[in-house]
Parts: sequence; C-alpha cells; structure tokens
Amino acid sequence: MGTVQSTAKKAPQKISRHVTGASPRVTLAFRAHETIRRHFFRSLARVSVLMTSDLAAFLVLRATMGISRDTAVTGTAVARVLNRAFPFGYLGGWRYAVALLIGLAITGNYGQGDKRRDSTRLMGGVLLATALSLWQNVWVMGVPRVAVQFAVTALAFWVTLRGIRRAIDWIVTSYRARTAQAERVLFIGDQNDSGARQVNARLLRDGMISVGWVPLRNGHPDSDGLASPEDIWHILQQRPADTVVLTSQLPEDILHSVVDASAAAGCRTLLVPRFNGASELRPGVAWHHGLPFLELSLPGLTVPHLLLKRFLDVVGASLLLVAASPLLLLIWAVIKVTSPGPALFAQDRVGLGGRLFRCLKFRTMREGADSEKESLAHLNHTGDPRLFKIPNDPRVTRIGRFLRRWSLDELPQLWNVLVGDMSLVGPRPFPETDLAGYQDHHFFRLSAKPGITGLWQVKGRSDIVDFEEVVRLDREYIERWSVGLDLAIMAQTFPAVFRRNGAY
Repeated sequence: MGTVQSTAKKAPQKISRHVTGASPRVTLAFRAHETIRRHFFRSLARVSVLMTSDLAAFLVLRATMGISRDTAVTGTAVARVLNRAFPFGYLGGWRYAVALLIGLAITGNYGQGDKRRDSTRLMGGVLLATALSLWQNVWVMGVPRVAVQFAVTALAFWVTLRGIRRAIDWIVTSYRARTAQAERVLFIGDQNDSGARQVNARLLRDGMISVGWVPLRNGHPDSDGLASPEDIWHILQQRPADTVVLTSQLPEDILHSVVDASAAAGCRTLLVPRFNGASELRPGVAWHHGLPFLELSLPGLTVPHLLLKRFLDVVGASLLLVAASPLLLLIWAVIKVTSPGPALFAQDRVGLGGRLFRCLKFRTMREGADSEKESLAHLNHTGDPRLFKIPNDPRVTRIGRFLRRWSLDELPQLWNVLVGDMSLVGPRPFPETDLAGYQDHHFFRLSAKPGITGLWQVKGRSDIVDFEEVVRLDREYIERWSVGLDLAIMAQTFPAVFRRNGAY
C-alpha cells in the first residue's frame, strides 16, 4: 500500500523482463521460474509415463485373460477353470482401469524417487483398486468366488506393474541422463568421502546428472573449478542446478546461505540423514534407490502447492472481479470527475524471481506526484526509503484519501492476480529502486508472488515502520505457507481494513 505513483497514458500491458543491474541474488530468483518449470515437466512426464504403462498393463492382462479363457491356447482344462472363475465380462469394461489409476494415485505410486518403486506401496494400490472394482460382486457371486478373483487379480497386476516399473527404471538410468530435461544436481561436501561417493552414484543411477562438486575447504577449488559453499550464490549462477545435495555438515551460517540461495533459484535441497540444521524449513524424506535423504522444502515452492495456489487465485480473483465490477466502475467514474488525469495508473514493480510487471491501482494522487517524491523525502516517517510512508501526504486527492483508508485503491490488482503477476496473498510488491538497498536475506521475498494482502497488511500495514520486521513477516509467510494460512489472512484482511490502522 505504498505511496509512490505514476500516471499511465495508455492501457498497461503485461511485460516479462528482468530488473536492471541484476546481482547474483536477482539472477537466481529470475531463473527460479525456469527451474520450477523443469521440475513440473519432469513430474508431468513421470506421472504420464507411469499412468500410460499402467493402462497398457491393464489392456495386456485383460487380453491375456480373454485369450486364455475363450480359446484353447492354454489347454481346455485351463480354459474351463478360467471361464468358471472369471466369466465373460470380467475386466471387460474400463471400471478396473479407472479404479487402478485411482488406487495407485491415492497410495502415492506416482510420486518421485522410490515412491514409484516401493513394492509394498504398489501392492497397497493394487489391493485398493481391486477392492474398489470387485466389492459389488460379493452380493452376486458370493464371498468365496470373489475372494479367488480378488487374490488372482491383485497378484497378477502387482507382478506385472512391478516388472514394468523396473523396466522403466532401466530405461531412465540408461537414457534420461542424456536428455536436456535430466535433473541437474550440485553436490556440496567432501568428494573423497565414501558416503558422498555412494550418494553421487545412486543419484546418477536415478537418471540425474552432476553439474559439479563444491568442496568444504575454503579457497581451494576442486577439479570442476568450484570454490566453497560460501560462494553458493555465484556458483549457482555459473552452474544452473535443479537440486542441491549436501553430503556433509555445514556451519549454521553457511547452511542458511546455501538454503536461501537454493530456494531463491527454485532448487530442491536434499540432505543426508546425519545432517542437523535448517529447522525452520519443513523437512521430508525422499528416497532414491534405497538411500534416504532429508529434503528441505519451502511449502510454497513445490509444484503441487504452486498449482493449488494458482487455482485458488484464478477462482478467487474471477469471483471478486465479477462481484466488485459495479464498485470498480463507480470508483473509476468518481476519479475521472473529481481530478484531472486517468483513473488507473500502472507502475513497474518487482515480482516473483525479480521479474518486473505493471502493478495496477486506482489513482489516488494528483498528476505529476512522482516528480515531487524527492522534495517530500523529509516527511517520510519511517526514515527508510524502502518504506516510503507520509501521513497526510499533500499529493493525495480527497477521493484518493478515502480510497486509501478503505484499501479500495488496490482493487484493480485483482486483474494482476488473474493474469498471473500477483497472488491474492503474498508479500507486497516493491519498486525496482528498492533493490539497491537490499541485503542477501532480503531477496528471500522474491521467492513468492507478491500479493494484494499478506501478514504485513493484517498486522499493522503502514504502522510497521521497521523494514526488517516487514521482511521477517514476509519470510514467515513463505516458510509457513498453506491453504489454511492464506484463508486465515484473507479472513483477517477485512477486519484490518475496517480498523483502518496504518491506512494512509
């Protein structure tokens, strides 16, 4: 809810460009979009291949059952037994195929790493699918006959799917590392350690490729020319990676730098179980060829969560735009009548990954307000140019003061949400000029899309005059993200607006 404005002489257009003079921090944040996109398409490819193979297994087993039952290819006696136990029409439709995909999805058999290889998990999915498909037959055929069908069907599909997944693993290991979409891994640790070499070997067996090792000894580059973990921001800029693997324990300050740089670049961070640290992130266990890793992930940066958040943004922004359209037209007309200049203005703001976008607002200042900012800098009650706030700003029009007090000037940003520049909830977008005063930990704000509302807004708005407190609240939101947190912030936004604290 800043005060810096500029008028727009023509309708704003969505742009996709990078901030100028980009530091390694901004460069990594800018690259994060592409890294997350690579993660998404790898996940999409994995799920598509596995689902296709599962459907192929269904068709093959159904055809095999039909041929064995309806012909004498396996002998008359076998055909007679099969015809009695599995009559014509058994697995004839797509009911079992749908149940199979649902059962495997519910039990997590389309997940990454060892989730798709876990025999116990696979059996659970097959049992669930078979139960979903055959439960109605109990009332028609009786328990004994259905029990035979259940056991034979589940065992046949489990053996077949297990074999197919092993074949897929062999193909991935043999060919995936040669493709452009192979997962790029940066290792940090002692390359001569036997455990680290085992980690490297097993991940490469998973179809990943190494982009280099970062040794622990400061100032002694390894054979790849990489220096030390302290230079992680520059290293990730030189060696684009999708995943960062820590094979050795790091000092706490260096660990935080590695985690921040990885998050800014959109990378996964994997640690071996013996590692202790980074307790503020949400840990999870990722298995690769029987080897466990501790995965540290920001909840808002995983592909499923990003898709869910985007879905909620599109639905929410669409409904709010339709509901608020009469109010939007009324505000537009009042601004046009009461002061010269356009009703809307657009200003370049820094968004996800350092991308600039045109942030929309209703104009609340007189024309030419931008040129007066420097002369009014002494009135900035925060004393920090990154939080430019002037109570009773002389540039604000009478209708603009009303719009700001009730946060109605932000309503056009629903369009920014709809087109994907912003989110309903997130850190507030800031001008490009603020980057000059940013320290390393401030760039963490670029890890999420800016929002119309957020923790800062519901906890004080302009009453919070400490920039570090603003950054802390933004970081807290990014690290704690969940659908429930977004809903809670949106629910608190309306009382915060009506309290009107810090609104000017």
